[in-house]
Amino acid sequence: MTNSIILEDTDILASQIPDGAKIAIFKDCGVPMELGRALIRRKARNLHIVTVPTGGILIDLLIGAGCVKTIETAGISLGEFGPAPRFVDAIKQAKVQILDATCPAIYAGLQAGEKGIPFMPLRGLIGSDILANRPDIKTIDNPYAEDKDPVVVLPAITPDIAIFHVSIADREGNLYIARQSELKIMAHAARQTFVTAEQIVDYNILENEELAAASISSLYVSGVAEALRGAWPLNLPGHYEIDSGELEKYSRCATEDKTFQTYVRTRITDGYADATAA
Repeated sequence: MTNSIILEDTDILASQIPDGAKIAIFKDCGVPMELGRALIRRKARNLHIVTVPTGGILIDLLIGAGCVKTIETAGISLGEFGPAPRFVDAIKQAKVQILDATCPAIYAGLQAGEKGIPFMPLRGLIGSDILANRPDIKTIDNPYAEDKDPVVVLPAITPDIAIFHVSIADREGNLYIARQSELKIMAHAARQTFVTAEQIVDYNILENEELAAASISSLYVSGVAEALRGAWPLNLPGHYEIDSGELEKYSRCATEDKTFQTYVRTRITDGYADATAA
C-alpha cells in the first residue's frame, strides 16, 4: 500500500464511519453490499440513510440489524422478490423515522449539495402529499414570473459520507465508475466518500485515456478497500450477475425477525466468507 487512502479491508473502512452519520448509498450497479455488512458487523447505530434514489436489500439489512435511525428515500423494495420486510416492519412499529421523497427530489437535493448552494428548485412535488409531510421542503413564488408561479425548493443534501462499490480503483485512490455518473454527484456532495473495489490496480486511472473520462479523482475519496464480489448478491456488470437464489432466500428469511437474525448470523457475522464464495 502506497497511500493512506487504501485500507486493508472493509471492516477497517467501516470503522471510519461513525454512528449517527448521514450516509448516501447508491441503488444501481455498485451497491456497497460488503461495506454494509461490515457496518452490521461493527454494530453501527443511529445512521441517517439517504438512498440514491431508492433502496433494496442493503437498506433492509441495515434497518433490520438496528443500524438505522432515519431513512430519506423515494422507496425501498426487493423488486421482483417483493416488499422489503424489515423496512415495512420498522415503519409499522415506528422504529425508524422516514423522510419521504421522490427520485428527482433526491437527485436535486444532492445537486444542491454538490454545488454548495442551500436549495434547489423543483416543480414536480406541487400537489403531492410529500409537501404536507416534509416541513423542511418549502414553496416559494418564482421571482422572475409576472404572475403567481409557485416553485418548490428542496434543501441541499450534504451527506457526511457517500458509499458505493466500483470495479476498479488505483493505489492513488482514483475510481473508475463506468456509466454510473450519479456517483460523481454523490462524491461531490458528500464530505467524505468511502468505496470498495473489485480490484485495486497499480496503474493510474486518470492517466489511462480509456478510463479517465469515466472516473472520480482521489481528491473526492477518503478511503478505498478491495472487496472481491463486494456487491454480492447484487450484480456488477462485467463481473457477476444477480444471485437470484440468495435474494429469494433473504426475502423468505427477512419476513420474521427471528429468521432474519439467523440469516444475519449465518451470512454476515459468522458464515459470510463461505457464502460469497459460493
